[in-house]
Amino acid sequence: MWITWGKNCFKVVLIWLKWYLMSKKIEQYNPSAKNIVNDWKVVDANGQTLGILASKIATMLMGKHKPNYVPHMLTGDYVVVINASGIKVTGMKSEQKLYTRHSQYPGNIKKIPYNRMPSNKVLHLAVKGMLPKNKLSSKMLKRLKIYDDSNHPHSAQLLGTENRLIGKKETLSSGVASAKSSKKKNNISSSVTSNKNEDSVAATKVKTTKSKTKATTTKAKVTTTKAKVTTTKAKATTTKPKANKSKEDSTK
Repeated sequence: MWITWGKNCFKVVLIWLKWYLMSKKIEQYNPSAKNIVNDWKVVDANGQTLGILASKIATMLMGKHKPNYVPHMLTGDYVVVINASGIKVTGMKSEQKLYTRHSQYPGNIKKIPYNRMPSNKVLHLAVKGMLPKNKLSSKMLKRLKIYDDSNHPHSAQLLGTENRLIGKKETLSSGVASAKSSKKKNNISSSVTSNKNEDSVAATKVKTTKSKTKATTTKAKVTTTKAKVTTTKAKATTTKPKANKSKEDSTK
């Protein structure tokens, strides 16, 4: 009986712990579309390896290099690739790599070697294979702009992103400067208050010394008055016997 009762209590405690942990579960981060900023970035592909370059571009398109990345939203950037004709591959891929496609008709398979494929198509396919297989991949690929040379028509967009980043840095620097100035003002105000306190303390000390000197002067005056009173009393005592003598003479 006691064993079954203990087992039931243990089950109740486990159920309560599970419910408590589920209630304290951390909510998932879900940014709004207004807070997402999509920048424009330029990548020079001259002399770079195909796979490494494609992985970097895929991370930029997905937005995994940002702190506000979520997999169900377009948090990535626009990527402009220049000098795509200078892409390199390692090993014997330039001679052995084949690109296959099929038209879904029997016997209509096509194999194209790497040397015959255009460079922008090669990079496009490499990036496409590294993106997630969902509805967002097509929208991400539309943000990829590939050009064989260094000429591209996206200078205005790149200038806008540069200006935005410069403005952000200026705001951050101004915030830091304002914080420093506020600290300096606080230090100056504290020093001024400390100086005022020191001056007030000195003034109080001077007042106390003056009051002490006044007290000493009043004591001296009191002592002088007491001395005068004693002298007057002594004179009065001396004048009394004289008056007595004069009375005695008169009676005689």
